[in-house]
Amino acid sequence: MIAKISGGKDTGGLIRYLFDTTRAKSHTDPHLVASWDGFAPDPGRADDIDATRKLLVEDLDLHVKQARRLGRAPERHVWHCSVRAAPEDRILDDEEWAHIARRIVAATGIAPEGDPDGCRWVAVRHAPDHIHIAATKVRADLRTARHWNDYLTADRELAAIEKEHGLFQVVRGDRTAAKRPTRAEQEKARRAGHDKTAPERLRALVRTAVAAATGMEEFIQFLSHTEGVLAEVVYFPSGDVRGYKVALADGADAPIWYSGSKLAPDLSFPKIQERLTSTAPQPTIQPGVRRTNPWHQATAATERIPHHLAQDDDHASQAHLAAFGEALDALPLLAPHPLKSQLHEAAFLFERATRSRIHAEHHRARALRGAVRAMLREPAPQDGTTLAMLLDAAILVVIAASHWHQLRHHDQQVAAAQRALLHLQTAYEQAASAPLAALARNRPPAATADRHIRRLHATLPEHAEQIIEDPAFDALSAALAHAEAAGHNPDDLLRQATDQRALHDARHPVRVLTWRVQRLSERPAPSARARAAQARSTVAPRTAPQHLTTPAPETTAAITAPQPPRPRQR
Repeated sequence: MIAKISGGKDTGGLIRYLFDTTRAKSHTDPHLVASWDGFAPDPGRADDIDATRKLLVEDLDLHVKQARRLGRAPERHVWHCSVRAAPEDRILDDEEWAHIARRIVAATGIAPEGDPDGCRWVAVRHAPDHIHIAATKVRADLRTARHWNDYLTADRELAAIEKEHGLFQVVRGDRTAAKRPTRAEQEKARRAGHDKTAPERLRALVRTAVAAATGMEEFIQFLSHTEGVLAEVVYFPSGDVRGYKVALADGADAPIWYSGSKLAPDLSFPKIQERLTSTAPQPTIQPGVRRTNPWHQATAATERIPHHLAQDDDHASQAHLAAFGEALDALPLLAPHPLKSQLHEAAFLFERATRSRIHAEHHRARALRGAVRAMLREPAPQDGTTLAMLLDAAILVVIAASHWHQLRHHDQQVAAAQRALLHLQTAYEQAASAPLAALARNRPPAATADRHIRRLHATLPEHAEQIIEDPAFDALSAALAHAEAAGHNPDDLLRQATDQRALHDARHPVRVLTWRVQRLSERPAPSARARAAQARSTVAPRTAPQHLTTPAPETTAAITAPQPPRPRQR
């Protein structure tokens, strides 16, 4: 159920509309289902509709007129709340709607339960799926009703009503969502041939600039040099920076400016400044020192996010989700053209899952932010392997984020993560196909592959058969053979790959292992002395890390159904 609350200053005009059956064709049978005392005159059941309607207006306005003579009546004394059921709900009868109306006026402070001085109100039903509650905001003691935050209290009460009556449970927010586009903005975008409104397009552009910038000056510079975007810094009279505003340059039309806070709660000037000051500076590369691949850094930081989400530190978890959202915002700038559309949509949808009422301690996610900015400052890799690795890790993060929000009853964020996941999976399938095929073409001889099969049975007995039967096993075998030729121990690589990421929530464990083995094998191989020391060390029996099995299999299944292993063709 959804409530819509508004105010006005004409009781008679509202009552005329509610009982009108001439101009409002949807008003098929207007009548009262409840009132402040149960005895209010009902124009819908009277012989003389006009006279009864006038009586009803006078009764509702009684205390307003008394307060007006004393100079205490509010100018906008009318309170109007419409309550609409979901299309999936059954048709409620008049008694059920009356019960709902009484709970709404009580919860919002219009007529608290047990208060004899509550405001006068009526509930009118003129269609099967909704009612209108009309009230005047002056109480019998001539004080104005205390109905602050009435929309939120009504929404909470409707959530309880949905559960009690077995109705469809509407996804509710926490007041951290971006403002919905207006009808005028939607129509203007449609006429211009755009699928998104101006605020939505600006929000995506600003988020991309935040993901790329290392400071506020660079952030403004990026916006100013973005084609079709106007950006200005706003100053206090003292000369200090107050904020920024952006607009789209739409030809002859005068630009419509939006402040950052109007675009989204986390895009205000102070929020962006807080995030940018929490970005880790990239270390200066010393001569002769091997430079770390920022794509690998970003992938490693991304893979650790599900572990962070499984901990009890919500402030750190919120920071990691915000940083991951910035990584998604940056990926379309680095991806091949065929993937840009899916990645743009995944970032656009997941944006809602990056915000909640929990305050983020952004310095806790410095590593990922720094890696993303380093990625943007060098040419994108051409083979697609590193992108596929990062997208593979990102899918697990989105699943874990959905589970994290679900545990905290962040309904809108859960829905956003689930919708983003579909686009991210599509992008991953496209990105992974070519690198996996290239690896598979270099599969090792049968004797080497058999050794790898024995290793898998010894290292991963729970997943071995699924991995071996997967058509992508040839790619994993090739990655292991390449690593072995470079001086790595395949057994150690498999153990490290499994320890650092659980396979229970992976749709394709073989691909997870392939990317992990490839990334680990790019590190310098351990020396003979290091291998000997490792062999002499006493290793405790390994158990699957509990914190890496989040989210639970049943939660993952609710987001994307697991696919049965396909028989391997030899």
